[in-house]
Amino acid sequence: MTDDDGTTAAAATGTLGYEQARDELIEVVRRLEAGGTTLEESLALWERGEELAKVCRHWLEGARARLDAALARPQEDDAQD
Repeated sequence: MTDDDGTTAAAATGTLGYEQARDELIEVVRRLEAGGTTLEESLALWERGEELAKVCRHWLEGARARLDAALARPQEDDAQD
């Protein structure tokens, strides 16, 4: 998906927080489900949705890793006592 100046919208995904990416993904899905877009617009929306899904997945995997680490810490402390 490109902006009017020709830059790719994909470049912005690296700086998105989880909530921002999720909200934009919801909007992309809404637009795709509503129809009324050209094939090229639909493909651009689909690609943007895939990028946003990756951002969300990255945030969720990071959160899962942090939770797993936090849950493992007390067990390590108990094992040393």
